[in-house]
Amino acid sequence: MTSRIFAVADPWNHARARHLSDVTRRRGAVMIRLEHVSKCFGGARVVDDVTLTIEPARTTALIGPSGSGKSTLLAMIVGLVTPDEGEIEVARHLLTPLSAAKLRSLMGYVIQEGGLFPHLTARRNIELMAREMRWPAERRTARLEELLRLTRFPAEALDRFPAELSGGQRQRVALMRALMLDPEILLMDEPLGALDPLIRADLQDDLAAIFARLRKTVVIVTHDLAEAGFFAEQIVLMNHGRIAQQGRFADFVERPAEEFVTRFVRASARRLADLPLPPEGAR
Repeated sequence: MTSRIFAVADPWNHARARHLSDVTRRRGAVMIRLEHVSKCFGGARVVDDVTLTIEPARTTALIGPSGSGKSTLLAMIVGLVTPDEGEIEVARHLLTPLSAAKLRSLMGYVIQEGGLFPHLTARRNIELMAREMRWPAERRTARLEELLRLTRFPAEALDRFPAELSGGQRQRVALMRALMLDPEILLMDEPLGALDPLIRADLQDDLAAIFARLRKTVVIVTHDLAEAGFFAEQIVLMNHGRIAQQGRFADFVERPAEEFVTRFVRASARRLADLPLPPEGAR
């Protein structure tokens, strides 16, 4: 039974990958499901009884202040952290310590500042997992050329090391590495947080275009409500390990669920004069 499950989830078999894509993109389908998930570190409950569904081919933003549990939640989805309570399903398969490695092959993962290996060139960083999977050179080259066009990364920079690249270029390399195996799911943990405002704005535009073109299931962590509204169809605001509110950007502005949501929106708006404010005392 296990081999059949993972045969379906195996992205290297294109026919089976297409089957998985068809199944998960049906109306009402769920790509990622979390049921009553909790996690403690050192006695502190950093994720507290979170239930959440993420639909396929949509972008979901996890936002909240530092320590709200959003990055831990993402790490549990990718299988790097095991929940203490509750269950997580990815592509309709239960995520466990035994299944995590196989299910992780459905996911690309990008972290802040890229997480590139400094001793490898951009090319070798991008091709890392494809080489591990023993892709032939022609296949690696063809996929790399697709990604260069997609991300507008200069081909002449492929043989540079990360220290020789700009911050924006390093993030593009990290994105290409995450997309190299053409995963169904793209997970991004504050990928733009360390960039200067101009580079960040350019990458926001490029990422939005890439998300729209590829129609993958994207989960992105950010502190920035405006950035969440720019990217995501669904925004999940966390506070003290719990979901304070979820919905579309307008819901947070027009119908804040509690005082914390109002304060979070107003704090975000202080930096953005054109962001409408919920009224004082709105709940």
